[in-house]
Amino acid sequence: QVQLVESGGGLVQAGGSLRLSCVASGRTFSNYAMGWFRQAPGKEREFVSSITWNGGRTLYTDSVKGRFTISRDNAKNTVYLQMNNLKAEDTAVYFCAADRNSFRLGNVGANFGSWGQGTQVTVSS
Repeated sequence: QVQLVESGGGLVQAGGSLRLSCVASGRTFSNYAMGWFRQAPGKEREFVSSITWNGGRTLYTDSVKGRFTISRDNAKNTVYLQMNNLKAEDTAVYFCAADRNSFRLGNVGANFGSWGQGTQVTVSS
């Protein structure tokens, strides 16, 4: 299992930006596709974005397209989620996750075998 630790969450006003980071350890990072999910209070966890092992392909849920950008730096064992033009409905705990199928652009939780502990993002309107 790869271990994942997220950071970068916080409180931001609507229209602002945050960059989340997720550092991996314990396994070869480039062997994994990576994803970001989020869970708002009282709601189910939902897919946000995913990226293949070398960053060559990415996938986004419709509600964040054009506002969020996923990227990775395999030399730093880190995946990022740049979030711009944040909205109140983006408020959630954000989780990064690792998929052992490094070529897959997964968008369901079952594709991912390792998860971080989450970082809170709160957007005030």
